Amino acid sequence: MMKKMLISLLLVVAMAVPAAAKDLTVSAAASLTDAFTAIGKKFEAANPDVKILFNFAASGPLAKQIEQGAPVDVFASANPKWMNTMVEKGFIDASTRADFVKNDLVLAVPMANKAKVAKVEDLTGAAVKVVAIGTPESVPAGQYAKKYLEKHNLFGTLEKKFVFAESVRQVLDYLRRAEADAGFVYRTDAYKEKEAVAILQSLPLDEPVTYPIAVTKGAADAALARKFMEYVRSPEGMAVLEGFGFQKP
Repeated sequence: MMKKMLISLLLVVAMAVPAAAKDLTVSAAASLTDAFTAIGKKFEAANPDVKILFNFAASGPLAKQIEQGAPVDVFASANPKWMNTMVEKGFIDASTRADFVKNDLVLAVPMANKAKVAKVEDLTGAAVKVVAIGTPESVPAGQYAKKYLEKHNLFGTLEKKFVFAESVRQVLDYLRRAEADAGFVYRTDAYKEKEAVAILQSLPLDEPVTYPIAVTKGAADAALARKFMEYVRSPEGMAVLEGFGFQKP
């Protein structure tokens, strides 16, 4: 009798203790911070047993972290370069890879625009002292900006004015605080700080600013990782992304 009572008590206790949440680690480009945070909340609401752990930074450092063994389930890059690198090195399940949004590279300035910049060519003028740009070797926005400037024979001329940032969001901070006269960011970033930062010019590129997403081969729960990916690309997920200024690829 006592044994049956003990078993019943243990069952009651087990039912009363909520199951531990499953952690899902998502490493995503800095420019996705606001949109993915919003998507994460919606995904968690629909899946109460899941806790999403976001890691936002420039795509290059995120790729390096994965390469060095960081436990990451989903990787979302701000350009194909770093995703290609991770696929080639065997860290990504290539069968899950998909381009899910695109963006625009823009020239932006602090709202006051004291240097009176109107277009990219104005950056060579004496009034412009500091131009913020993501480090091209690790920040996709900086890579796109460098290619654009090189194509128009401006990179070398402007190099002495550059302050290099660790992410596109750091470039945005320089502009928001008016610590740079101009900078290169994504349209979605400038939109985030639309009261402090003005877009002057959208920069046409030879290759579009495309964001790929994929499940890593080291995913602790590949099925859950794919479920999050599917949610990002679902009509509900895309509505959130479009609400933050991203476009369908």
